[in-house]
Formats: sequence, C-alpha cells, structure tokens
Amino acid sequence: MTAEASEPAAEEQRQEPPAPPAGPGRFIRRSRRFPLITRDTARPEGGGRAAPGAAPAPARQWPLLTVMGGVGLGLLIVALDAFRAGTVLIGLSLLAGAFFRWALPEVGMLAVRSRFTDMLTYGLLGAAIVLLSLMAQPDPWVSIPFLDDVVHFTVR
Repeated sequence: MTAEASEPAAEEQRQEPPAPPAGPGRFIRRSRRFPLITRDTARPEGGGRAAPGAAPAPARQWPLLTVMGGVGLGLLIVALDAFRAGTVLIGLSLLAGAFFRWALPEVGMLAVRSRFTDMLTYGLLGAAIVLLSLMAQPDPWVSIPFLDDVVHFTVR
C-alpha cells in the first residue's frame, strides 16, 4: 500500500461529523480539541498597516523600520569600536519600539504578540541592554553596588 493511498483514509478518519444546527440562543461546540492542521492565525492586535495600503511598503512599516534602523546603526557603531554608545543606541531603539507599541494604534509588523506582551518584551530588553551597557567595564558610567555584590558572590 502506498503512502498516497493511505492519506485519504487517514483524512477521512480525522474529519468530524457536522455540528447539529443550534437553536436560538444555543451554541453547540463541535469539539474542544485543537485542529490537526492550522488553517488560519489571528493577526496580533495593532498588526495592521501603519499607513494606508496605497502607500509604498516602507511607509506602511515605518515603526518596524525605525526600530530596525536604530538597532542596525547601533550594531555598526559597535563594529566601529564604540561599544558603549552602540549598545545604548540598541537599547534605546527597543525602548522606542515599546513606546510605539503603546502610543500607536497600528504598528504593522512591529506587532508580534498582544500589545501588553510586546510592550513588556521590548521595554524590559531595552532597559536591560541600556543598564548593562552603562555598567560595562572599563570605566562604567553607572555603578550599582548591589549588582556588584551579586556578581562577586556568584563568580567566586
């Protein structure tokens, strides 16, 4: 028996019987199981275009391009041997992404998950990158004694 011949039989077994018609005010759920094959996914809240559909592609995705441009510029600055300035720019770009996600109703492809999750992710990662870059050796711009003690305790 070939694989092609067995596929229709397996597919017939997976199909569910049609749901009986629901009466007024009644909802009958067919099954609580997730489908074996995902047919569609929901767009994240705020995942619509940031500009009208007639606008060119870069204009429709300007929030994402702004964040990616800032991160790219930060990486270029790091490559040119200005570590602290480049990583601060990367962190600030992520913080700008969190602000865009909070302030704008539609941010295009910058919306990946729910608005709250995106804001939390971009904000925490951006703040952590800025804080760590300001604390990096040599000659840190910010010194937090509690974190110094934690590092000395764990590295011993």
